[in-house]
Amino acid sequence: MSLFDDLQTNDFRPLADRVRPQTLDEFIGQEDIIGTNSLLRKMIETDNLSSMILYGPPGVGKTTLAKVIANVTSSSFNQLSAVESGVKDIKQVRDIAKLNKLNNKKTILFIDEIHRFNKAQQDVLLPYVEKGDIILIGATTENPSFEVNSALLSRTKVFLLKALTNEDLKIILKNAIKKEYPKNSIDNLAMEMIINISNGDARSMLNTLENILKFMPTSKKKITPKIVEDTMSERTFLYDKDGEEHYNLISALHKSIRNSDVDAAIYYLARILEAGEDPLYVARRLIRIASEDIGMANSNALVQATSAFEATRYIGMPEANVILTQVVVYLALSPKSNSLELAYMKAKDIAIKTAKEKVPFHLRNAVTSFDKKIGIGKGYEYSHDYENSMTDMQCLPDIIKNERFYYPSVFGNEKNAKARLEQIDKIKKTVSKKKDSYVKFF
Repeated sequence: MSLFDDLQTNDFRPLADRVRPQTLDEFIGQEDIIGTNSLLRKMIETDNLSSMILYGPPGVGKTTLAKVIANVTSSSFNQLSAVESGVKDIKQVRDIAKLNKLNNKKTILFIDEIHRFNKAQQDVLLPYVEKGDIILIGATTENPSFEVNSALLSRTKVFLLKALTNEDLKIILKNAIKKEYPKNSIDNLAMEMIINISNGDARSMLNTLENILKFMPTSKKKITPKIVEDTMSERTFLYDKDGEEHYNLISALHKSIRNSDVDAAIYYLARILEAGEDPLYVARRLIRIASEDIGMANSNALVQATSAFEATRYIGMPEANVILTQVVVYLALSPKSNSLELAYMKAKDIAIKTAKEKVPFHLRNAVTSFDKKIGIGKGYEYSHDYENSMTDMQCLPDIIKNERFYYPSVFGNEKNAKARLEQIDKIKKTVSKKKDSYVKFF
């Protein structure tokens, strides 16, 4: 029995779970959404919840906040992981909710990583959320506008959780040591090192702290910079130190691809992935590069990059390393052009300056008889009625009618775009001359 008693007193849960806040007052960070007089705080304290999506990066308190809500409110709390659960699990919670409703009790369903639910699974949730049978709390690291069905999204309130500040992380780390390791202390520099390694992720920081305390000599009571260095893998420490190397390596990858340096691009990709970076973050950056630095010179680059993103999302790491290598090599070898970037930046500048300019009447749709009466739609030329399906109709406002934004390069396939643009100019000039001669004749 003594052995059994010892096992009963041990807590084998990870440190992050053992020190998880139980009340709003214990919760650190996110003052914007749970501070005094905030909407969410009032909803929680008055036990008047509605369905919501908690959106933010890893380790900022989404799951913790959901569990605090469960503790503070008198609702029945049910948790599912979108990675492991399906329609059957949702329906089981629905059955629980029906029983709770008979007893005048609310049911909260917390779904972690809700973005991993497919459309069919999200559709199953919709009627229960709509009727109020279930109060949904979804947590996601992905933009809910893209990953959550619009119908479901329209019935929820989205709360944005921001990355924790270093001060927030210091408080969390000190509280964890005080509560779970009261005989230990930590050097200020060592604390900064652990915080920098965590990259704003409290869960990651607490896991790091727990590993350090597990493997540091029992004779040592104070965590020093030397102990942190000896315990942590060098790759992670170097990547996240001061938070700068993360951006330096991403910048180096981007610029190596831009400069068509294949080997350097592969090297920096390996540095980034082996340091533990989110592969989807890298994939998103590659999508941007495909248009910013290649664009119409090889329009297939964007197809390759977006395919790599989807493949990486399906397969995950470490298998996705070769997928990302493939697209990095493809982008580096592609002919380069920044014409699209330059075109948009020029258009953006002029668009801001001419924001009050009205769309020409002939390009507007005449919806009512009054619209037609005042001339809306008059003078519009339907391109397909003309030779080459093209007319010289003016589409820009008068004030910028001669402005040009896109200047294609002569590199890669963009030389074809350049030739086509020159052809379009000639056709439009021919149309214009025909119109002039027609007017003169009459």
